[in-house]
Amino acid sequence: MLQGCLNGARPADAHPALPVTPYYLARDARAVSRYGVTSVHVHPRCPKGLETLEPLHVGDAVAAIHAEVPGMEVGVPAARWVQPDPKLRVDAVMAWGRLGAGKPDVIAVNVHDLGWREVCAAAYSLGIGLELGVWTTADAVTLRKVGVPPGTIRVVAEPTVSGPDTAVAEAVRILRALGHLGVPVLLHGEEDGAWPVLEYALRLGIDTRIGFEDVLVRPDKWLATGNEDLVKSALTIKI
Repeated sequence: MLQGCLNGARPADAHPALPVTPYYLARDARAVSRYGVTSVHVHPRCPKGLETLEPLHVGDAVAAIHAEVPGMEVGVPAARWVQPDPKLRVDAVMAWGRLGAGKPDVIAVNVHDLGWREVCAAAYSLGIGLELGVWTTADAVTLRKVGVPPGTIRVVAEPTVSGPDTAVAEAVRILRALGHLGVPVLLHGEEDGAWPVLEYALRLGIDTRIGFEDVLVRPDKWLATGNEDLVKSALTIKI
């Protein structure tokens, strides 16, 4: 699977084509769906362009994508950097369960976040799938010790080092530390490490992702024109 990560935490002015509003997120989801992308990960924003867990704005973004691309899996983060209080994060997730067409299909939860297991339990109670973010070998060891929570559909291995050589080496270490958990692993990098890690994931035959959250340039170092351009570039890579 090639997932589209359409905007991430980047500021609205990071790229002229960065999708921020529900309309533009849905437009980009439609564009990448033409290339076989069936899952997108998006960071909903408030009217000021800031990330938010508020049900109104999360629901608007998810519903817009569902309306534009029926059947598209839409994932959003329950992000500690947006809401540091674990209880309030759980409350937000519980509210998302009442959003109807705006209910996320998947919630991304980072294993290193305080209260991550409670957030996972809340999502599971609502029938929302889980993506578990593993940034380091320590995160991987933690996950192996406590086990994969019910409702987990994939583990997202995401080395945060951005050097093209060190990112792949860190990806190898994280995957080894994860071992065999019984759920799919999606591997991706970021910035200068995004394309090398994507190529490594392709060589392994495991899921990966691409989009403006991870990188703004194509493999040839030219600025991408949009998320569609990045997906097209990923699909041309020969392994």
